[in-house]
Parts: sequence; C-alpha cells; structure tokens
Amino acid sequence: MLEFDVVVIGSGPGGYVAAIRAAQLGFKTAIVEKYAVMGGTCLNVGCIPSKALLDSSEHYYNAIHHFEEHGIVGGKPKVDLEKMIARKAGVVEKMNGGISFLMKKNKVTVFHGLGSFESAKVVKVSQADGKEELLSAKNIIVATGSKPTNLPFIPVDKTRIITSTEALKLKEIPKHLIVIGAGVIGAELGSVYARLGSKVSFVEYADGMIPTMDRTMGKELQKSIAKLGADFYFSHQVTGTENKGKEVVVKAKNAAGEEVEIKGDYCLVCIGRKPYTEGLNLAAAGLQADERGRIAVDEHTLQTSVPGIYAIGDLIRGAMLAHKAEEEGVFVAEVIAGQKPHINYNLIPGVVYTWPEVASVGKTEQELKAAGIAYKDGSFPFKALGRAVASMDVDGLVKVLADAKTDEILGVHIIGARAADMIAEAVVAMEFRASAEDVARMSHAHPTYTEAMKEACLAATSKRAIHA
Repeated sequence: MLEFDVVVIGSGPGGYVAAIRAAQLGFKTAIVEKYAVMGGTCLNVGCIPSKALLDSSEHYYNAIHHFEEHGIVGGKPKVDLEKMIARKAGVVEKMNGGISFLMKKNKVTVFHGLGSFESAKVVKVSQADGKEELLSAKNIIVATGSKPTNLPFIPVDKTRIITSTEALKLKEIPKHLIVIGAGVIGAELGSVYARLGSKVSFVEYADGMIPTMDRTMGKELQKSIAKLGADFYFSHQVTGTENKGKEVVVKAKNAAGEEVEIKGDYCLVCIGRKPYTEGLNLAAAGLQADERGRIAVDEHTLQTSVPGIYAIGDLIRGAMLAHKAEEEGVFVAEVIAGQKPHINYNLIPGVVYTWPEVASVGKTEQELKAAGIAYKDGSFPFKALGRAVASMDVDGLVKVLADAKTDEILGVHIIGARAADMIAEAVVAMEFRASAEDVARMSHAHPTYTEAMKEACLAATSKRAIHA
C-alpha cells in the first residue's frame, strides 16, 4: 500500500491542476490517469485539437477568399487533410509532454490505469498489463470529466454517424455534414468543415444557435456562419438517424410537427456531454451519482458527502468548461490546506472558438429580464472599429449590460475577432464591480479591438459612443 496526502483521479484540466497546486502546498500527491497520456478530453479530443483545426481551416479560408484583396497573389491552395490532422496531433503531443514535465517538476507521482475506489480512503489502480496498485490517501479528488451524450434513437457508429472525437480525425472532407446540435461544439466543428468546403446543415432543437448564451450572440453567429453556405433547421426535434453506407439520413420534426428528412454523407452528433463515472466504483466509497450522473458536493468546500473525498469539473454542477475545472482544482487543494479560497461562478466566461469568436460573462439579457432586474444596454459594432476594418474582421459587436441605477456591469457579450481574449477585460472589471462608466473612462490603445469594449460601455452609460 502506497500512502499519499492527496490522490487525484483523472488528469484533465481540473485534475492535473489540482495535483500541481496540492504539490505546491506541500502535500505528497499522486495522480491516476486511465489512458496512456494525460490531459483528459480537453487536451486530447477537445479544446486543444479542435482549436488547432479551427486555426488551420481559417488560414485556408482566408487564403482562398481574402489574400488577393490583401495583395497576396498566388496559385489556389488545396487542403491536405491528412497533413492538417497530423499537425493537430503534433500540437496535442507537445502539450502532453508539457503536462508530463509539470508532473515531474512538481514531484507528483503518476499512475496510468483505471482508478477506482476500494474504500473511502483507498484507490485501486488497475493497469493495462493486469497489475494493480493500492493507494492510501488522506484526501481524494475525483476529476474524471465527461463524455459525449448519446441517445438511443441517434445511434453513433463512429464511421458515418460520429461524435466530436471522430470529427477531429476524419480522413476526408465531408461533402455534406449534418450537425445535430448548434451549441458550442457543433458550431465550432461545423464551421471547421464549412470553411474547408463542406456543405453544413445544423439541426437544433432550440430556436437559435448557441442557445445557452445571449440571444444576440446566436443571431450574429448565425449571420456569420450563413456566409459559409450553411443551412439551419431550428426548432427541429431529431427523431432518428440511419447509416445507409455512404449516405446518412436524419429525420426530424419541425415546429409544425411535420417530418423533415435531411441527407448527407456524415452526421456529427453534438447534443451535450454527461459526467463520466464508469468504473469508479463509487459505492465502495459510500458515494452515488444523481440521475444526471453528477456527484453532489458542498458548495463551500466541494467536498462530497464522504469526508476527505472531493469532486470537481464536469462531475459536479455548473458549466462544463476546462477553466471552471481548473479553478475548482486549485480551490480544493487550498481547502485541504486549510485556506479560504473563493470562486465566483457568475464570472466564469464562456467562449465559442468560431471565427468570429463569441465570448460572454455574467448575465444574459434574457436572464436579467426573467429575474426582473432593471438594466440598460450598450452595443458597438466591429464594422465601426478601425482595427477591425484594417484586418477585414468586421463581423460582430460588443454588448454591455449594466444595472439601471448603479451602472454596475452585469454582463458582457462579445462576438468578433479576438473575443476570447477580450472577455478577460470584462471579467476583471466585473470582479472589481466596476461600472460601465469606469471602463468607458479608461484609456484603450488605438487602434485595437478592445476599443469596442470602451465604446459599448459609453453607449450603456449615456448612449454616447464616440464612433457610432
């Protein structure tokens, strides 16, 4: 029996960050990873590889459609999908190596194998070669993440009816890709293949794109992706899918109850994710998951009902975001150390890495209306922004929502170039409870994309944006 102060099960963003922080705080720490490489879904089949393909597809699209206008003239480029996928794999491999280095640097002991509970204080590691290790731990952090959601009437065969995992390693560019779900993952991967030349059709149960975000963002994103030739079937409920060899048929009912049939050569299923606890043997630790697969935790400590066992990331309530899991990993390590950390869940930003990017933090306009909170809003379009005009990235806007009486910023929603980076300014401002006027009176370098934030705050404060 090997003894540790902290054992982390799962090496995704939440798990490996928790292990590093625990080690920094002086705890003898181990991390258990089921697969041969660390990094979890985010690094291996999620955030990082999808961004690599998004960047590659954007370069290709710009070369085809915009280089000549920039005065860059040459032969028409072609897509080498095999090489594009190989570059993506290289990025992942490099990041895998980086996590391994961090484990060594921080003296975290790494075990590869399926981690499961033997008891509330013992974790068994079942290795691929049949060997087993028993790890005794004073504290255990469960960070096993999530998997794509499957539905019985949408059978995923991983050949023609695929998930995001298979979409990241296709051997051909689909002629017609049907994407079930127009949320974050569907929007990102759908836009990749639309830029590479696929006809893309989005089938979405809700009445717009990225339905969990501010409605203005969904409408603007739809306008942008429509320019790539995409079709949209909103308020459509999928009733079945069928792989017919080289053709996939998706059947759905529209808002009027009429059956619609869509045919393509690939169908990408992006209907959400569910917590992954398979093989953990939660019962041996005195734990059980709820009907949605989540583990209940105390909101002040993230400790489960069993003392000394904590759960973080996609296993617990809240948005399934890598950076949310990271914050919780640090939080739990510091709780174990007796510190008093804090996470403001309202200020964890959400990002869609399409182009233009979409980023939001705080309350949406719909949430403020539902809560009966009086607010004022201000928007500023990228097309009125010098930096955006110079770079030809004129799609999008910044939308600021502020309290009607106090002017405190309650929500910021951005669609446009570099929105994923720009949202950090909004997070900082809101962490310090800044008013829209506070940000409006701060000097923003010219010409930059972030001037749109200043202008939107001016518009929210007194409808006095300078450049619109």
